[in-house]
Amino acid sequence: MSQQRIFGRAVVATRVAARRVLREVAAQHRAARSAQINAAGQPAQTAQPGQSAPAAPPLVLVALSGGADSLALALAVAYEAPNCGVRAGAVVVDHGLQQGSAEVADAAAAQARAAGLDPVLVERVRVGQAPGGPEAQAREARYAAFAGAAELHGAAAILTAHTRGDQAEQVLLGLARGSGLRSLAGIPRQRALANGTQMRRPFLASDPAIDRETTEAACLDQAATFWRDPHNTDPRYARVRVRDRVLPVLETELGPGVAAALARTADLAREDADALDEIAEQLTRRVVTAGDSRDAQVAVAALAGEPAAIVHRVVRIMARDHFGAQLERGHTLAITELITAWRGQSTVYVPGIAVTRRANVLHFHAQIGSPRSISRE
Repeated sequence: MSQQRIFGRAVVATRVAARRVLREVAAQHRAARSAQINAAGQPAQTAQPGQSAPAAPPLVLVALSGGADSLALALAVAYEAPNCGVRAGAVVVDHGLQQGSAEVADAAAAQARAAGLDPVLVERVRVGQAPGGPEAQAREARYAAFAGAAELHGAAAILTAHTRGDQAEQVLLGLARGSGLRSLAGIPRQRALANGTQMRRPFLASDPAIDRETTEAACLDQAATFWRDPHNTDPRYARVRVRDRVLPVLETELGPGVAAALARTADLAREDADALDEIAEQLTRRVVTAGDSRDAQVAVAALAGEPAAIVHRVVRIMARDHFGAQLERGHTLAITELITAWRGQSTVYVPGIAVTRRANVLHFHAQIGSPRSISRE
């Protein structure tokens, strides 16, 4: 009689993290299904002969690179999914940026299939040359592949294996760039892709967040061979320098636990940023009047008594929602001075928008071409 193998803490931790998110996905699917049935006025019941079969369980796709983080997540999801009422597959993206990348992708796909994941997709993408550098372009191509795979197979969520270390690096990079609270909030535990599919990060949703040491130990405990990406040791990338040089110095000088503390900072910053964003969204809906797609107004009095953090957000929301513009801090400050430091200034021009104060109203107009021409077509 064979004995069931007992795994160590690392495997247990990755499985608990996967289980929590898979149960959430299953619960959301059931709620959505129930709402559809109620909206149609049909009672929920088991299918009878001649009737349609019950809806299939939701599908999640693990974003798998073959590295320790994503492989540990794939193995955990494969183990937990059947007990959570979820189907689980994987999507492997080959960016084609390194020699032998196709072989690495195929090997990762083979491991996913061996673990019982289905479907397992291998997406070959091309990384273009554009502002932001190769990392940003690779991420854009990868996310587009995720969205396409999810749409093709009707996946409810894409699961990625970002860890506590990734979070700590992101927070430090945000600090170094002088970014705001949203940037310090780091990598969100979930976000929507371009097509609306949810991308979930189980290892960041775990409390505490799971680190790389745990994912590597989980792979070794399960005799799974993982790939070590040479880009993860290339000092040309800022995130690598943070990981290999900056964080070790901080740990040495300030004591252990810096990465965990930075991850907690991200959680706290995200809570505050989410609250401020929601307050600003509600205020924007109350006080902003939109004309056509090229015009919007807001009364100065509606914003004059609000904290700067809220006013700046309202301005950025107006720019984003009505004009598709992303404003930098300097642009936002120039516009808010029309409220807080009004001295009869002329029109303020920012990318895509011209803002003028007339009497006690700010008028936002779409700006095309020369600042001397405000488009109202």
